[in-house]
Amino acid sequence: MDWNKLLSTKRLGRAAGPDDAPPPRTDFTRDYDRIIFSSAFRRLQDKTQVFPLAKSDYVRTRLTHSLEVASVGRSLGMLAAEVIANKQPEFKTIAHPHDVGTIVATACLAHDIGNPPFGHAGESAIQEWFESGRAIDGIKGAERQDLLKFEGNAQGFRTLCTLQQAPQRGGLQLTCAVLGTFTKYPRASEVEGTQRNGISGKKFGFMQSEAALFQELADELGLIRKPGATTAWHRHPLAFLVEAADDICYHVMDVEDGYKAGCISFEEISALHKPLLSEERWKRGEEIEDRGRRVEYFRAVTVDAMVREAVKAFAESYDRLMDGSFDEELTAKIEHSQQLKAFKTLAREKVYSARPVVEIEACGFEVIGGLLEAFVGAINAKATKSATGKVRTRTLLSLMPKNVADLEQLSAYERTLLATDFVSGMTDSFAVELYQRIRGISLP
Repeated sequence: MDWNKLLSTKRLGRAAGPDDAPPPRTDFTRDYDRIIFSSAFRRLQDKTQVFPLAKSDYVRTRLTHSLEVASVGRSLGMLAAEVIANKQPEFKTIAHPHDVGTIVATACLAHDIGNPPFGHAGESAIQEWFESGRAIDGIKGAERQDLLKFEGNAQGFRTLCTLQQAPQRGGLQLTCAVLGTFTKYPRASEVEGTQRNGISGKKFGFMQSEAALFQELADELGLIRKPGATTAWHRHPLAFLVEAADDICYHVMDVEDGYKAGCISFEEISALHKPLLSEERWKRGEEIEDRGRRVEYFRAVTVDAMVREAVKAFAESYDRLMDGSFDEELTAKIEHSQQLKAFKTLAREKVYSARPVVEIEACGFEVIGGLLEAFVGAINAKATKSATGKVRTRTLLSLMPKNVADLEQLSAYERTLLATDFVSGMTDSFAVELYQRIRGISLP
């Protein structure tokens, strides 16, 4: 792959060339700002990271998590730019380290923008509702798989490139460099088994509704197709940095939230950090009397160490990253990869299984299933001019965004996406409140 193409400033969906952005505000800085000011990003303030509907103002939401990932991603990007320039001196004439840092930070900022309410449980709830066979009769092939395997990453690409600023083609019209870096899984939902090999094929990154846009993106960036594939590509090299930033943050910070919530002891969290701290750093930490502040200090040192190890892994894997043959998590290649796994193991055993988390996740299955039942049903009833429940259908549709006109002109797939867009875009609190109201459990 070629950095002249990989760092394209062409805006997806816009026919003209790159923006004439007055310095020092670059095209990539403008992308960062577009996401910060988007409604989809603001809604992350009330979407689950670990503890759904948390009463504490300390524990992280998807919004604060995304900001932290973007901060780590910026550091990774800037350090990786120096690696690239050492490998290819001509890179210095293509981009400044700040540009690469901004590209990675912007992609990190948006990495969870398509996630539904209630975190990963929300994704599972949508998948299971469609697996029940409801509402997908007549929807075939890859379109059917988009729904059966509903994926927050693909919904994120749809959010950025279709739903925000609709009906403008390309949505926010971000630069191709940022969108390529954002896409951790550059494949469609329905591909051959061998095209799902490697970390980039683990999930899918775009729906059939955005297939043409992704094809345009891949062509502009010069992404390499996987052998024998028509709808699967190797990742943009910088996408590995986005994944590393997310891995570092959620492994380390989820455990910290667990400690603050009382699910993990001070001794347990200290033992996780100790292998990543030098003797001098450990002693400095012990001088901090307040245990909460000491844990925050340990976290800062741990994150810095993992960032530097991830950049080292990027440098060691550089040639394979550029030809597409590297298809693993960068964090699996760092010196303290086993210690990072230990964070994840403790979080799974003590945090993700905590009773408050599990109770709200169970609630989320009922809420999301009930909302899909109501709104998919109303949309299809209107489209097919069903004589049953006309008043209820009209009432439910009045609660949706003003984009449900002319339903008769849409395919079953397109109609169903209207409902999944609406439900997946909800915040946790709004989803619960709306579900209770349409079920008559509570009144305004």
